[in-house]
Amino acid sequence: MTDLQTVLAIPVSTTNDVPGRTLGSYVGPAFGLIVRSTGAGGNLKGTFKGMKKGEVTEFSASLEEARHVALERLVEHAQAQGADAVVGLRFDSTDMGQTQGVAEILAYGTAVKLA
Repeated sequence: MTDLQTVLAIPVSTTNDVPGRTLGSYVGPAFGLIVRSTGAGGNLKGTFKGMKKGEVTEFSASLEEARHVALERLVEHAQAQGADAVVGLRFDSTDMGQTQGVAEILAYGTAVKLA
């Protein structure tokens, strides 16, 4: 697994600051969203694996990839607003209800300019 911080274009922090840097100004909220499906094959395999105890790797791998995409989109949104960092990073996920195997992944935080 690649260290995300090394591939992101700007610093992203789960705290309300960027260690070693001073915040200059707040730009505003930023987010990255993806709605992801495991696909028919992954969903079928995952459903059968879910009948017994243990990790359902088909779903785990799909959600991990979706979090990476959501984070990249968050960074793109922050940069489009003129930010050069994101603080207060959070993730949220939601099952899309009637459509089995479909989940919404949201990465959000506060876009900021560093001093």
